[in-house]
Formats: sequence, structure tokens, C-alpha cells
Amino acid sequence: MIFGRDRQRRDAEPTARPAPRPSLETPRRAPRLPRFAVAATDELGDFAPGPGVGDLRRARLALAEALAPSQPVTSAERFAGRADVLEALIAALEQARAHVVLYGERGIGKTSLVHVLAETAREARYLVLYGSCGAEARFDEMFRSFAQRIPLLYHADIPPTTDEEAHRQTFADLVGPGALDPRELADLFGRIVGTRVILILDEYDRVLDVGFRRNVAELIKNLSDRAARVQLVLTGVAASLEELVGFAPSIRRNLIGLPVGPMDEAGMAEILDRAEAATGLTFGPDARAAILRMAAGSPYVVRLLGSRAAGLALDAERLVVTREDVRAGAEAVLSEWNAGLPRAVQRLLDRPEVQRALPRLIAAARASGTPDGSFSADDVAAEAGTSDTAGLAAELEAFASRIPLFERVETDTGPRYRFRTQGLAQLLGLSAALARLEAHR
Repeated sequence: MIFGRDRQRRDAEPTARPAPRPSLETPRRAPRLPRFAVAATDELGDFAPGPGVGDLRRARLALAEALAPSQPVTSAERFAGRADVLEALIAALEQARAHVVLYGERGIGKTSLVHVLAETAREARYLVLYGSCGAEARFDEMFRSFAQRIPLLYHADIPPTTDEEAHRQTFADLVGPGALDPRELADLFGRIVGTRVILILDEYDRVLDVGFRRNVAELIKNLSDRAARVQLVLTGVAASLEELVGFAPSIRRNLIGLPVGPMDEAGMAEILDRAEAATGLTFGPDARAAILRMAAGSPYVVRLLGSRAAGLALDAERLVVTREDVRAGAEAVLSEWNAGLPRAVQRLLDRPEVQRALPRLIAAARASGTPDGSFSADDVAAEAGTSDTAGLAAELEAFASRIPLFERVETDTGPRYRFRTQGLAQLLGLSAALARLEAHR
């Protein structure tokens, strides 16, 4: 080969021999690929020690628990803010003996609330059963599953000294093979003694089956009529109690609706306080202020930005999170959110008339910080700092019809609007907050 002949010719020359080239056989070192920092057993990985490495890895492991944005809070130790809503929820169940509906925007903390409620209720010896609803949820399947998890020993007709066979049976053994009837189910649940049962139907808004919703309403009425020791807690994205469960006067007196709105600043700060205590990280004052400002009342965004910024600090082998970490983390989040928007929405946002209206859209995003995410022209005008409410109303109408970014909701006080696309209000709000942060760098 050419390299070999050239080497032989140079070897014959006695003088001015250049340094030998490396052999073609010399192996090249492969680039080091990214690795997991901790083992799947939640123990620190077996990596070469270094200065402060143990603290950094312990912080990374704890961070995944303390600020996991993609998972709800499931324990009281990690629960922050919302103590007032939790107190009202407990009072509705314990004192009013009512069924409860938690409603509000997505990502506002409803699932975390019911998980912490479940832990608190179990400490008081309630039997708490959780079910997550989906588009294909069916009443028979959901409540047969609940019955399978209620031991038959809680039935009024089963004496405590019964035989071992009864110890292995559940309320489902008393249900026939046919479709469940809500009245018969209420009769069966009405025989529960020795405990109280809370049935949680999370994400109830996702249920498409009209029969499911009708049967749940009928079950609530019958359980209340029988003073049964079973109470339902429903959660879902909705503008009102009626939107989630329908307008049924026969059950309205048996329900307490609890709206879950944006979290206040003290609650959001508590999320970061708990993360610091769990991880050993410190969110610098500027970093903390930037996260609270950008989150706009969303505990999900606090955890998301906090997690991203803290991860960047750990990548740089630091235990102090800076404002620059928050800025870089917010940019990454915005990039992902933009990529996740439906193509049709991306095209709408690129239209010149929408680009010109971005300041009003951002004002609408700020105005949407309500339990149901709705806003009026007056709300947007207040956020935009303008007195031209009539002009804004016409623009909102255009965005609800000709440029379908909003949906229109008729109310007794006039039209209100909501963003059609989940997450768009948060994207616009975070984008504007990041722009303000950049302007003050």
C-alpha cells in the first residue's frame, strides 16, 4: 500500500529521517458516551471518586424525587402549598360527609392533592381506592375493580369470627356477572361497616361514555340517600362543577365543588425550599425569583424549571443554581413545547396578524390564570394596560372564530374565552417571562 512503500523509501535514507508516523493499526479511543449517574436501585453508581462527586451524585438522585415534573407528588413529605385546599377537602369528606369534585386547569396540582389526601386518609384508617379515568373508561369495569379491593369482612352481615374463606373474599364476590346497576351497587356499599371508603376518580373529564357519567351521578345520589360509608372524589379539567358532572339538581346538594386555582408565591417558594432541603442544592436569590416569576402560579412549571436549572448546575459540578441556569433551562423547555405544538397551531402562530397580536395574546395568557383557564375582554384589557376593551373584544372574537386559537364560553355576564390548545397559554407566558429576563441581563 502507499503508506508502506513511502516508509520503506525513507528507511533507506541515512539522514534527515522524520519522526515515524503512527501505525495504521493504532486503535483510536472511542468517544465517551453519556452514562446514568445513579443505578436503577436508587443507589449511587459505581463511578471513580473525585472531589465533591459524592455530594453531586447524591444531589442528582434526590433531585429526581424532589422536583420530578412528570410525576405527581405522592407523599406529604414532598407536598408544598395547597394546605388550604387539602383542609377544605378533608372537611368536606369528614364533616359534611359529602362527595367532592376538584376542578381546575391541567397541571395545577389536582392529582397531587388526591394522592396526599389518600395518604392522610389512610392514616385515619379510611380505605382509599384510586382509579384513573380514560377515554375508554367503563362504569362496570371501574366499579367492579373497586369492589374487588374491599374485603368482605367489612360487610355488615359477616361476623368478625367467620371462617377463613370469608377472609379471602371481597365485595366483588357478591356482585353478579351482569352489568352493574348503580342502585344495586349503592345497596351493596350501604352494607359497609367498620371503616369508611373513599373512591377517587382522577381525570374524570377524560371519560367519553355518557352512560358512565350518568351512572356515577345516580350512584352519588343513591349513596347519599342511604348514608353509605362510601364517598366519591372526582377530579378533572373544567370551568365549573356543572361542566364536569353535568347539571343534575338531584345530586347537586350531595356535592361540594372545590376549584383549584394558581398557586400563590409562598406555595411555589415552599416547593423550592423542600427541594433544597432534600438535595443540598441552593437556588440563588436571582434564580429563585426568576423561577417564581416565570411559573405564574403553576406548581408544574416550578418543578419543571427548577429541575432543569438544577440539572444544569449539577452538570457544571455546582451545588448553587444560578439565574443563568434558569434562563438556559427555560430556553430548553420552550424549544420542547414549541416542537410539541400541533402543526396547525404552529402555522397559526406564524401568521402575520397573530405575530402582530402577540402582546395581547400574552396578556390573555396571564389573564387565563383562573381555576378554569377562562378570561374576558376586561381581564385581558387589565393585563394589557389598555382601556380599549371594545377593540380587544373584537380581537378575541376573531381568535375564537376566524383564527381558532380560543374557544368561546357563554356565561351570564357575557362571553369568556379559553385557549383551545393545552399548554399554549403557559408557552406564551413563559416566552414573555424569558424575554423580560433576557432584557434585564
